[in-house]
Amino acid sequence: MSKNPFSCDCSVVHEAAVRCVTAKMLSDADFAQVTTFFKVLGDPTRMRIIWALEQHELCVCDIANILDMTKSAVSHQLSTLRKAKLVKFRRDGKTVYYSLADDHVRQMLDAGLEHIYE
Repeated sequence: MSKNPFSCDCSVVHEAAVRCVTAKMLSDADFAQVTTFFKVLGDPTRMRIIWALEQHELCVCDIANILDMTKSAVSHQLSTLRKAKLVKFRRDGKTVYYSLADDHVRQMLDAGLEHIYE
């Protein structure tokens, strides 16, 4: 059996670094929450909606038209995005307009696009 070239034989090489990271380690609940957050972002349809909302505030009908989807399908995705606090909405009469929840969402999308276009 060949030895893995990416492993080491010792238990700790850099004790100070291990102590530093261990002291800052997030809780399992925090990691579960951030994992759920990224799972929401892991859907191409939801990413298309986020990208569209980065361009302009839109209603469900507008998004459905842009993405060639049913209003029901778009509403379902928007509900998921709302629960994850990625989008917000406002009412104007009978029309509900959606937009990105805050600049963090825009920054994440921009950073992701910048990363893939490097």
